[in-house]
Amino acid sequence: MLPGKTYTPDDYLRMAWRRRWFIAIPIVVIASATAVVSMFLPNRYRASTSILIVPQRVPENFVQSTVTADLGERLNVISQQILSRTRLERIVQEFNLYERERRRLLMEDVIEGMRRDISINIARARSRRDEVNNFSVSFEANEARTAMRVTERLASLFVQENLEDRELLADQTDQFLKGQLEESRRRLLDQERKLQEFRTHNNGRLPDQVQSNLQLLQGAQLRLQTLTENNNRDRDRLSVLEKMLAEMPATSTASAPVQPAQRRAGSEQIQTATAAQQLDAARSELRALQLRLKPDHPDIGRAKRFIAELEAKAENEALQQPLSAITPAPLATNNPVADRQAQLRAEQMRSEMLDIRARIDSERREAARLQEAIADLTGRVQAGPALQSQVTELMRDYATLQEGYTVLLKKSEESKIAVNLERRQIGEQFKIIDGARLPEKPISPDRFRINMFGILGGLGLGLGLVAFLEYRDTSFKSDDDVMTTLALPVLAVIPLMTNAGERRHARRRTLLLAASASVTCMLLAAAVMAVWQYRLLDRWLN
Repeated sequence: MLPGKTYTPDDYLRMAWRRRWFIAIPIVVIASATAVVSMFLPNRYRASTSILIVPQRVPENFVQSTVTADLGERLNVISQQILSRTRLERIVQEFNLYERERRRLLMEDVIEGMRRDISINIARARSRRDEVNNFSVSFEANEARTAMRVTERLASLFVQENLEDRELLADQTDQFLKGQLEESRRRLLDQERKLQEFRTHNNGRLPDQVQSNLQLLQGAQLRLQTLTENNNRDRDRLSVLEKMLAEMPATSTASAPVQPAQRRAGSEQIQTATAAQQLDAARSELRALQLRLKPDHPDIGRAKRFIAELEAKAENEALQQPLSAITPAPLATNNPVADRQAQLRAEQMRSEMLDIRARIDSERREAARLQEAIADLTGRVQAGPALQSQVTELMRDYATLQEGYTVLLKKSEESKIAVNLERRQIGEQFKIIDGARLPEKPISPDRFRINMFGILGGLGLGLGLVAFLEYRDTSFKSDDDVMTTLALPVLAVIPLMTNAGERRHARRRTLLLAASASVTCMLLAAAVMAVWQYRLLDRWLN
């Protein structure tokens, strides 16, 4: 290009016309090479199938499924399982896929290429609340029928894998819940055993027995008080009898043989003393029974009736005795009957004193027993608050374990129902709604687009070559170039005159340039075809 010269569109058009072969030859060569390459490129067919996600047929209000994972996550897991090398290698061998690639490449590279040919598209939900209810699986191959068969096999694998995964997950959940339920049951039984041992060891001292212990303590104290009062009365009676016996004449206390007449004369006195003695003994026995038995006990009723009969007898016979029981006995006389009566009275008092002493000993022993019982009950009542914290801790742990066991038992039963649901295949399923069809036309290559790119590429190469040559060309083409560049007037213009040798040399150079361009374009087309055929660019990128 000439420095300082301003080029117009006409100048550019003249340049293009002057070097028209440098534009036409690359266009023709590259377009032809591109057309040839596009003709030899293998056709690629794609088959696709749609899979519907059928929800659980039994309402979830009745049966809660154990598979609660997100559908996208489950599809991702199932896709990873299906796209594993083991599964895909089995499919490759079954349908004899990638025969040429298996002869040149490793199986790992072949499997990786097959993964690129498989597409899994999940339908987008209209909103966040809507759930995904379908997805599609597609496969690309060089043959239409192969693409269809492989797509059908992949769809069946999705359906089968979903059923197996859901059933396996339900079984694993059920087994896990069974193990947890058994462990919870064992811990609950251990806690029950500890609680039972604690109750057995502390029986009578537990906090919930404090009220009954208080009632027993009050009853024991009341019986001890009654027994003390009876003991005091018996001691007073014993003192009175001892005083009366001491004040009686000595003759009345001496023993003498009793004649039959005298024994008959004192029989009434003996019977009277015997009824009174029996009355006191019966009352003592009644008080003892009342301490041990309930008021409505039959023994207490019989004792009361017997006491009533003795009281009636004692009242009738008391009328025949002196008015005062402590009246001093008359002085000993020579009357044998009076002496015999005094002697019988002394014997009666001694017998009564023996009975009273026996009752006092019995009451003393009963009082000692009641005091021991009161001390034991007092200790039980005092131990109740101390054991309250232990009982609370044991019961809290027991309640927690029982609640956990109940929850696990309920979940285990629900899990068993969910397992039956999955085994009967009435849970969530994948259903093929649009099976794979035989592709009618290839999806690649797009030959029209490839040819258009070839033409545009040739045009761009030609224009670039022309621009490069014109940039390097500094010769004058017209008198205007001389005037513009040198600012000198032109006197005359001599046309270019060439001989035959120069013309042949120019033609050879043009032909050599065209051949070089053609060979370059062909090599470029071959390289592009090799890259496309063997996917060298994808391997290099990976």
